[in-house]
Amino acid sequence: MAFYLPVGPQHPIHPEAILLKFKVEGEQVVDVDIDASYVHRGIEKALEYKTYTQGLYLIERICGICNVAHSTCYVINIEELIGKEAPPRAQYLRLILEELARIHSHLLWLGLAAHLIGFESLFMLIFRDRELVMDLIEAMTGNRVVTAYNVIGGVRRDLDDALAHKIREALERVRERTRYYRKVLMEDPTVRARTVDVGYLSTSEARELLAVGPVARASNVKYDVRADDPYIAHDEVPFNVVVYDTCDVWGRVMVRVDEVLEAIDMILYALDHMPSGDFRIKVPPIFRAPPGENVARVEAPRGELLHYVRSDGSDKPYRYKVRTPTLANLMATMQMLKSRGDRVVYVADIPIIFGSIDPCICCTARVLIVDERGRVIETTTDELARMKRW
Repeated sequence: MAFYLPVGPQHPIHPEAILLKFKVEGEQVVDVDIDASYVHRGIEKALEYKTYTQGLYLIERICGICNVAHSTCYVINIEELIGKEAPPRAQYLRLILEELARIHSHLLWLGLAAHLIGFESLFMLIFRDRELVMDLIEAMTGNRVVTAYNVIGGVRRDLDDALAHKIREALERVRERTRYYRKVLMEDPTVRARTVDVGYLSTSEARELLAVGPVARASNVKYDVRADDPYIAHDEVPFNVVVYDTCDVWGRVMVRVDEVLEAIDMILYALDHMPSGDFRIKVPPIFRAPPGENVARVEAPRGELLHYVRSDGSDKPYRYKVRTPTLANLMATMQMLKSRGDRVVYVADIPIIFGSIDPCICCTARVLIVDERGRVIETTTDELARMKRW
């Protein structure tokens, strides 16, 4: 007999408000629906009342972990809109910080993944080594979480030889530890029992459901914005797009581990080939953008991140729209969580399967508007924007 099992909107494993509605038969999950409408902070609307410079510091608040990806995408978006380009040195500095943030994000997720399967000692070890990267981010930007490093026209600080030496030393230590964790994750029987053939998402399903980031690459979809549509200095700094064909949670774990090692190589290459010159061009704090629109995208730690801006010629955006990776991966997540044929999903697998997309619900930021009879009127912030201006 089937019955419905609600998980959320408050849950001890996932700290953000989301409701997963499962249909289960015994211990098997047969269907799922996701309601991500509990968090809506109105950042897109607030950006319409901020100058382009003020918006930079608001856009970083979309996500603390992905703040570098959001600020990078934002400055690229606005620079293309106004016809400016940051100097080559600034592009390399942006890349270094972006990859440091990717390492920090992936190590954070790997620790939490270990926590989700009950491997608490691995969780604490990974979080200890992640502190090395957090210290580098703080040394480079002056801030530990929300960096405020990217600015329209370049970056806020330069990087000297002493800090470059510190980054090299710390990253060699992180590389050594990551290789050890990779060996553990490949060989430990508990990790393999909880992740191999769990949360299956075939290559065709990943393509049809438009999965992005490590979720897609773990299903043998070789798609990475840094390689397919290079931005900042990604067309000059070599790297390998990490792809696995296991199509399961274990593959998503291994993609992120290998991407940490790739990111370390990218940072060291950027340090060795750093261009000289200015790290910023002069852009006035308040300026008017010409009428028009622009779209920018970057590869955030969770996947493809899209920013859209429309200008009416004033000093504030007429419309700003953000599409985050978690929203793009929700349809694929629903597929992973369903039992299909001989691939059975158990209730005990829910936390690690849902966690394998590295969800950020506050990033997703969608609302559901209903009338007094409970009928849906509007379903997304995009549709909300088409209503009369508030």
